[in-house]
Amino acid sequence: MTKKYNKVAVIKGGWSPEREVSLNSGAAAAQALSEAGYDAIEIDANRDLAVQLRDARPDAVFNALHGQWGEDGCVQGILEVLEIPYTHSGVLASALAMDKQRAKAVFEDAGIASPHGMIVAIDEAAKGHIMEPPYVIKPNAQGSSVGVFIVREGENRPPSELTSAKWDLGDEVLVEKFIPGRELTVAVMGDRALCVTEIMTSLAFYDYEAKYAAGGSQHVLPADIPDDVTKKCLDLALRAHQSLGCRGMSRADFRYDPQADGEQLYCLEINTQPGLTSTSLAPEQAAHLGISFPELCAWIVEDASCQR
Repeated sequence: MTKKYNKVAVIKGGWSPEREVSLNSGAAAAQALSEAGYDAIEIDANRDLAVQLRDARPDAVFNALHGQWGEDGCVQGILEVLEIPYTHSGVLASALAMDKQRAKAVFEDAGIASPHGMIVAIDEAAKGHIMEPPYVIKPNAQGSSVGVFIVREGENRPPSELTSAKWDLGDEVLVEKFIPGRELTVAVMGDRALCVTEIMTSLAFYDYEAKYAAGGSQHVLPADIPDDVTKKCLDLALRAHQSLGCRGMSRADFRYDPQADGEQLYCLEINTQPGLTSTSLAPEQAAHLGISFPELCAWIVEDASCQR
């Protein structure tokens, strides 16, 4: 591969609830880029990120931040102002993908089924059932299943955590219909949907612990599902990526209910900066197709640009 960039700043950490995961992703990406022949420097991003980047003077930025500020268009805007080529999606696509309810509207226009949901003030969501259980309560603009609760059939009231003084995930939540069935995910690399992984866990659902703790989940790759469902998953993941205007690598998460009479496959959300930890799904799919982790990170860097 001909390299456009040599000195690459890997920005990681930040100050979102996903800081620790981002630190792990950034360290892994920096190591892989070094192995691929890049001069990779790691920057633990703070609110003076523009100064940090001016001091570092990189040719390009590998964005390994996760969650609010790093993944929602804010840091992307800083990089556009500084005119430093950067990886993953641009300002608008990042903002749209992070705002789950607005992403649902885009999916609907693109003919992609997504669970019915509504934005509700957290006080209202805590008072009583907004919709008939089972349903899901989640922050509208967080990732990694931070702050997600499933309200099961038969439960008398919403989770008490919503009224806790420790709640710091916003004044509004997304309340959406719970889709039973199996958890599937598809990574997209440019204009190519890679493959379908089924995620299985013994925990209540694929939450933060299941995502990142050793042994928290099992990945079945490729997923043991009918060929037509595999084909539809790949198609929907690419369409979701394109409908939001995503760039570089993304990952689409699905629920698949083979027992449903009508629609069986629902897109839950798009992750514009998939994790790069030892338990992460997107690198695992790339490896399944013969793309090593250093090769993947090199491809992501060489795709970097401004005005994405």
